[in-house]
Amino acid sequence: MYSEKHLYSKEHEWIEVDGDTAKIGITHHAQEQLGDIVYVDLPELDSEFVAGDEFGSVESVKAVAEVFMPVDGEILAVNEQLEETPETVNQDPHAGGWLVKVKLTNTAQLEGLMSHADYAKFVSEESN
Repeated sequence: MYSEKHLYSKEHEWIEVDGDTAKIGITHHAQEQLGDIVYVDLPELDSEFVAGDEFGSVESVKAVAEVFMPVDGEILAVNEQLEETPETVNQDPHAGGWLVKVKLTNTAQLEGLMSHADYAKFVSEESN
């Protein structure tokens, strides 16, 4: 369900770092809470965000949820496949359902994110 190669935010986003770039998406837990995803709104290329900024939204049959940037970064790519098949976020949230790829502008912020084990504990505590 969760991956050791990802870091996690308290807002239920994951980040997979590769050098000075990273892919970002919503977690399995987040997509489970939302239900069937029917639309994904993503930012423009080259947009810049700081940690905590809303950069898009995910709409399901239940609700619309904002998606927040876990670190400072510039949008390098968006997952265009989600325009046609937003349900990919439900089916494969930690791989094929990624939302954006960013160029990291402050890698020190990664230290403030949770590991797989910490996120699993966070979700468990949040559910109680």
